[in-house]
Amino acid sequence: MSHTILGIDIGSSKICSIIAEVKDGIPQIIGTGTQKSQGVKKGVIVNIELASRAIKNSISDAKRMAGLDNINKAIVSISGAYTKSINSSGVVNIPGSEIGIKEISRVLETALYNASIPSEYEIVHVLPYKFKLDDQDFIEDPMGMNGTRLEVFVHIVTAQRTSLENLKKSVRLAGMEIENIVLSAYAASIAVLSDDEKELGVACIDIGGSTCELMIYEGNSMKYNDFLGVGSHHITSDLAMVLNTHIAAAETVKINYGNLSSTQETPQRIEVPSIGTDDTKHFITLTTAQEVIHSRVVETLSILAKSIIKSGLKDQLGAGVVLTGGMLNMSGIDDIARAIFQRMPVRVAKPIETAGLFEELKDPDNSVAIGLIWYGAGKYTNYEKDSEKNIRYKKDKSNIDPTPTQYSQQRSFIGADLTNLKEEIMKSEQKIQKKDIINDINSVNSAKNNKISNIFARWASKLF
Repeated sequence: MSHTILGIDIGSSKICSIIAEVKDGIPQIIGTGTQKSQGVKKGVIVNIELASRAIKNSISDAKRMAGLDNINKAIVSISGAYTKSINSSGVVNIPGSEIGIKEISRVLETALYNASIPSEYEIVHVLPYKFKLDDQDFIEDPMGMNGTRLEVFVHIVTAQRTSLENLKKSVRLAGMEIENIVLSAYAASIAVLSDDEKELGVACIDIGGSTCELMIYEGNSMKYNDFLGVGSHHITSDLAMVLNTHIAAAETVKINYGNLSSTQETPQRIEVPSIGTDDTKHFITLTTAQEVIHSRVVETLSILAKSIIKSGLKDQLGAGVVLTGGMLNMSGIDDIARAIFQRMPVRVAKPIETAGLFEELKDPDNSVAIGLIWYGAGKYTNYEKDSEKNIRYKKDKSNIDPTPTQYSQQRSFIGADLTNLKEEIMKSEQKIQKKDIINDINSVNSAKNNKISNIFARWASKLF
């Protein structure tokens, strides 16, 4: 038995839609569409018309590639910027002695009731991270067990009703109904974490263009999540200001020279266009650019490290920290992370191998989109109450083997010319001419260096 699912990751830098066929709990990707994000700022919808247009174009590209046009429901990501989380607990008596899904549903409802969620907020997830049965603590799965008193400890993710409605409206205007809404950090963790890491306790951090999403697993489920409205685009903004150049030129400097490893040899000077002029260019030292990048990365990771300490769960992170997201493409960032997340293992993760996974989707910045597909296929926690107020549980899916499945279903592909979506995104950015000139660092005028250093110092003090 197979079915088709559509996942839409609504990010601040791009909108990514993925269509997959699911057979026996294993997804195979058959179509993908990516568009430059519009109407979204720091994870929040700020212009519904622009956002819905970008979402619609992304979906259309995925449908055309998959050869399908009858998909009308989607699993959609929601940024932590929308959400507010709380931990709660609940207790119920078990009159029939044996525990089934009804009893588990009832104890989750009790925990939700005890949380006293404000009326202006809606539930996105209710995730149990620990069960107690009578005097037995740390019960992983109470299903089928006998007892008289069941207690649950849950992590509840809520979203403000008005903000959530804006997200839903953007998707509906794109021609889609919402099947489910999934927290971005949760989706990313599904795509990159192993079962061993979840069991040992792990912090998963997704660093995107304008946001950082943090979640902590304990007891095979999320126990804490946090959001930081800073990402790789802020490095670009810092570079543009300090180097006195255009955003597009600063982005090129970041991508081509954003090496955080001190051992790699690089050109000593680079030429960039001057801001406010048509053709004028000027030279800047590569050292200055890398200091700006290094400063922003260190400060961002330091704030995330403080968030982990604030959670009170640092000592429970036996598997350490797993990093994913577009910013992780920067060379040497893992070394800085190991220095900041002291005495904790650090791993940079790409999305789980998935059948039909296109090359461009293997990048860490697609972890959320891939996680949405696996969520739709059943790779979620043992039990949860989802955004549609339904109880999800794995049943016999707990041992899903993510081995690619052979699919024989034929599809009629729509349109003969499939454009390279990644190239289209790059074309939408302002094109710039750049010329790298390698000179002896000693030839650089020391007075200019001092001036640039002073500018950097002023801007670095205002990074946040």
